[in-house]
Amino acid sequence: MPSSLSAVSIIVPTFREASNIEPLVERVFASLAQAKREAELILVDDDSQDGTEAIVESLGGRYPVRLIVRREERGLSSAVLVGFCEAKHDRFVVLDADLQHPPEVIPAILDRLDEGDCDFVIGTRYGGEGSVADDWPLLRRLASCIATLLARPLVPLSDPMSGFFALHRATWEGADKLDPVGYKIALELYVKGRCKRPAEVPIRFATRAAGESKLSFAQQVHYLQHLCRLYRFRFPVFTGAVLFVVLISVGAILLMAARALW
Repeated sequence: MPSSLSAVSIIVPTFREASNIEPLVERVFASLAQAKREAELILVDDDSQDGTEAIVESLGGRYPVRLIVRREERGLSSAVLVGFCEAKHDRFVVLDADLQHPPEVIPAILDRLDEGDCDFVIGTRYGGEGSVADDWPLLRRLASCIATLLARPLVPLSDPMSGFFALHRATWEGADKLDPVGYKIALELYVKGRCKRPAEVPIRFATRAAGESKLSFAQQVHYLQHLCRLYRFRFPVFTGAVLFVVLISVGAILLMAARALW
C-alpha cells in the first residue's frame, strides 16, 4: 500500500549500541507521535552480538521498528545505504544510535525538508543556535573543526561532518554511483546526489551517555581517503591543484592548533 505523504523512514546504523537502543526508539517515536508523523525505524546492525537483536524484538510489539543484521559487510556508510534499500517511505532521516543527535529534532528537520525549497537538510552543531555539549573533549572539538574545514570546498554546509540529515528518496536514487569509505555518508550523498539547495536545522550535540565511541585512527584515515575521492569527483579537471591547496590548508590548521594548545 502507498505510504502517507508525510511518512518517513528513519535509518540508524548500529554497532555495539545495545544500551542505547531502547531509549533511542522511545524518544524517536515520542517525538514523531507529537508531530503526528507516520514512520518506520530501521536499525542496520553490523553483527554486534551484544543483545541488540533481543532488545529490538521486545520493542517490536510497541513500535514499527525493524532490525537488519549484516553478518559479513561492515561500515556505517554502507549500513545506511542498506537501510535506504529496505525503506518503504519516500523521505529518509539518518541519525546515529548513540543519542548524541537529539531525536526530538526529527520533526523540525522533516518540516524543513517539506517546505520544498531544499533538497538536503542537515542537523548542524555549528550554524545558527547549534552547539555541542560543554564537556565534549577538546581534542574531539579540534578534530571536528579540521575535518569540517577540509570538507567545506565540497559542500556549502556549516557542519558537513554531521551524521544527522534528511533527504528525499529521489535524491538517493538519482545520485551517481555511491562508493563511500568510512563513516561520513552525508558528504557522499550531497556531492554525488548533486544537491544544490541545502538547508540546516540547529541541534544541541550531546555527550555519549553509554557505550563507546567508534572513532579511531583508521576511521580518520578513511575519511581522508573519502575526501580525495570526492574531490576527484567534484573537481575532475583541477583535482591536483585542489588537493595541493587542501594539504597546505591542513598544515596551516595543524600549526595554528598546535600553537593554541601550547
